[in-house]
Amino acid sequence: MKWKKFTVKTITDAEDMIISTLYDIGLEGAQIEDKVPLTPLEKEQMFVDILPDGPEDDGIAYLSFFVEESDANPVDANEVTASILRELDGLREFMEIGEGSVMVSETEDLDWINNWKQFFHQFYIDDLLVIPSWEEVRPEDQDKKILHIDPGTAFGTGMHETTQLCIRQLKKYITPETELLDVGTGSGILSIIALMYGIRHAVGTDLDPCAAEAVRENMEANQIAPKCFEMMIGNLITDESVQKQIGFEKYDIVVANILADVLVPLTPVIVHQLKPGGVYITSGIIDNKEQTVRDAVEAAGLEVIEVTAQGEWVSVTARKPA
Repeated sequence: MKWKKFTVKTITDAEDMIISTLYDIGLEGAQIEDKVPLTPLEKEQMFVDILPDGPEDDGIAYLSFFVEESDANPVDANEVTASILRELDGLREFMEIGEGSVMVSETEDLDWINNWKQFFHQFYIDDLLVIPSWEEVRPEDQDKKILHIDPGTAFGTGMHETTQLCIRQLKKYITPETELLDVGTGSGILSIIALMYGIRHAVGTDLDPCAAEAVRENMEANQIAPKCFEMMIGNLITDESVQKQIGFEKYDIVVANILADVLVPLTPVIVHQLKPGGVYITSGIIDNKEQTVRDAVEAAGLEVIEVTAQGEWVSVTARKPA
């Protein structure tokens, strides 16, 4: 399968109008590349594997549109380009769109959901072998502790340092009696691993509806019984009904692998979900945000008991007074 790619160079203020206008001539959906900082809401809705702040916004945006073609249905790039330019010229009459140039290229086998899989292969996290759902277990690995994982459109493969930091901390503190709350569960990887290592029960929460399906599939792949892992979609920080549904002073361990900017407002809420003496494991923290999270943890009345690091990422582990 081949696709013609038409990329418009514009400005960020014109993104929505250009996308809407080109939709009207049959160019549906757009890939947006710009340097606009994430909003607080967007940061809140990101759950794992967070990148540091990007470069300063220069106001430039690149909007790419893809048109499928085949030998039977070739795409006339000149005709499509001319149509785009006519629409851009019309927009110029009442708004600034920047350069408004169009670049044409070609790509093959465009698969938005699955192309990344070619870069994700089985790997170890200490004694745990992580295998993506599309790979087979090798005969020599049959006796290993194996996690089968497919994040789908939710995040969480186990490859990122923040996830590995959480896994190692969980293994230190879990017991067969552990009740776990996994905030920002994503693919469910942390809860599923904790269940594989013998905890009693896990509850996962996430803002992203895609996480629910990813969790269900990964539970099935790892033979996790539905009664052992409950999943809830909602905002634990602001939604009191979600807080009540999850329960108060119920959890031996709360794990949260999220942005530092989300951990700060989350921590004074989550302290009420922890049992007295419960452990709070956090990650998703770039090293220059460590003190910010430590301050939030201590302000919530928790005692920092351990700080671990991997690369430029940090995990802060704390305990609620008994």
